[in-house]
Amino acid sequence: MIALDTAALVRYLVADHPEQSEAVRNVAESLTAENPAYVCREVLVELVRVLERSYGFSRDQIERTLLEMHVTDEIVLEEARDVLWSATHYHTGAADFSDLMIIAACLRADAALYTFDRRVAARFDGVEVIPVREGEG
Repeated sequence: MIALDTAALVRYLVADHPEQSEAVRNVAESLTAENPAYVCREVLVELVRVLERSYGFSRDQIERTLLEMHVTDEIVLEEARDVLWSATHYHTGAADFSDLMIIAACLRADAALYTFDRRVAARFDGVEVIPVREGEG
């Protein structure tokens, strides 16, 4: 197994640097179900941020990309169920992908997430607002 970083995935997906894109395509062609590429959570969070901010990908495009990665035998996603849950909620605009990955991890751990983000808490079960009394912080 090998692991891919954010830059490699970006070059593969957007092909904006000819030499690097070709090099990563060659790596991708060598992948199999028996010899897959590993992609960690941090790389996925960074990938979504880069695709969204630097390349103008829509939430729907990013959701499709993540779902394709999820079902590809040649790619092993760290905490794939968290990625699937987060991808399916991402296109709604309810939260950023990084927040969704945090919520998914908390759900998996059966832990309530306490936050100051009222918008996120209002949209997801298992997310609670930390109360702040008037005049505090």
